[in-house]
Amino acid sequence: MSAGPGLPGALAHLEPLLDRGGYAALTLLVGLDNVLVPVPGQTVLIVAAVYAGSGRMNVVLVALVAWAAATAGAEGAYLLGRHQGSALIERYGRYVGLTQRRYERAEDFYRRRGLPIVFAARFVDVLRQTNGLLAGANRLPCRRRVKTDR
Repeated sequence: MSAGPGLPGALAHLEPLLDRGGYAALTLLVGLDNVLVPVPGQTVLIVAAVYAGSGRMNVVLVALVAWAAATAGAEGAYLLGRHQGSALIERYGRYVGLTQRRYERAEDFYRRRGLPIVFAARFVDVLRQTNGLLAGANRLPCRRRVKTDR
């Protein structure tokens, strides 16, 4: 990637990540941003979009890499939640204010409105990072099965 004019303000510190790491850095940060890890995944995606607009990255590859990384991260979080979620929540939930009572209320809410929650949480920071773990821990089905009369 060729160097261009520096990015303004808070985005400037992410520039070296994409300059050196390129699509691999984008993959790593967007993927981790979907698995309980507090990294600047959204912000690096914005920087990658700016790079794509200036010709420093390919816009189609940025979109594909970001989609694949987000999907893989969310699936990884779901599987972690499915296999270890309840134990992790019981052990560490108190550190983030998730008491047993709050967790029981969240479980009930997920069971009643799981699929819309998963969709809406994709667009809300913090919920996006915890969404997969909670969906897996609550055994939300991966796919809705369609029944036919045949």
